[in-house]
Amino acid sequence: MRVLGVETSCDETAVAIVEAPADGGPVGSILANVVYSQLVEHRRFGGVVPEIAARAHLERIDGLVIDALAEAGLGLADLDGIAATGGPGLIGGVLVGVMTAKALAFAHDKPFLAVNHLEGHALSVRLTEDVDFPYLLLLVSGGHCQLLTVRGPGDFMRLGTTIDDAVGECFDKTAKLLGLGFPGGPAVEAAAKGGDPQRFALPRPMWRKPGCDFSFSGLKTAVRQTVEKLPAQDAQAVADLCASFQRTVGDVLADRCANALSLAPSSTLVVAGGVAANVYLRGRLETLAAAHGARLVAPPIKLCTDNGAMIAWAGIERLRLGKTDTLDFRPRPRWPLDPSVAVRV
Repeated sequence: MRVLGVETSCDETAVAIVEAPADGGPVGSILANVVYSQLVEHRRFGGVVPEIAARAHLERIDGLVIDALAEAGLGLADLDGIAATGGPGLIGGVLVGVMTAKALAFAHDKPFLAVNHLEGHALSVRLTEDVDFPYLLLLVSGGHCQLLTVRGPGDFMRLGTTIDDAVGECFDKTAKLLGLGFPGGPAVEAAAKGGDPQRFALPRPMWRKPGCDFSFSGLKTAVRQTVEKLPAQDAQAVADLCASFQRTVGDVLADRCANALSLAPSSTLVVAGGVAANVYLRGRLETLAAAHGARLVAPPIKLCTDNGAMIAWAGIERLRLGKTDTLDFRPRPRWPLDPSVAVRV
């Protein structure tokens, strides 16, 4: 089974082709995975501008589909389905990807699969690792921070979410305050390698409180107030603050995951999303999982950030269950994985 996946929910235009094993197993093969990151378009603004992102997707998407097919050595007739991120995300970009996928599916009489972007991240680990359902998932990115039990495709139970800001957004804001550039996550991680993680005492919102919810707005405020007091041109102070910030985030994530493992015991803790690429945070979570008799599993770093391979794989998981979508599917700017909970803006 081969599925082409299109991802355009934010600032990466991505197309991939993934092949599933004939025996129905969880580990697949990536036949093509092409990504255009819109860093040049957005860097001077210090963040993603939705209108610019949508225009860049429109300009690049056709060429990336052609490139992916060429890389895989396949034609559209060789595919079993066309998947695209149907939400959540910046609606202009989501529209570009969905309409492209619908057109391909219609023109070549292929099943169309509208994939929840968060489900793409949630299931991405099964593309490269033999991970059985159910498992506990920490989903951490620029726009999302959630703890969920993953029971299968389309079957999620949310244990906690952020009550204000996502952890990835907190990384980006810290980098912007320190003049480290965009995207902020890799910049903060790089600067933290030369810093003292004990120099600055920063607040740990929700730490040691019951439940699995997160909060990061207070930490962002504390970082801003600390930056305002730093001596000018003090590179070591910047490194120390990045290291202290990263340690604080690690404390919070480990604490919330510990609660989740107590409330919903699991032998596997999966971390996915853009922030899962942070090696320090992976180490903290690996230690935490081991202390609870669980193993930590994370996608390869190249599959942590937005990519078409995770959308193609989620499409395969859905196609196996016969969960296809009609061409009147409407893209969704908001789309909770667990429909039983209210959407928090």
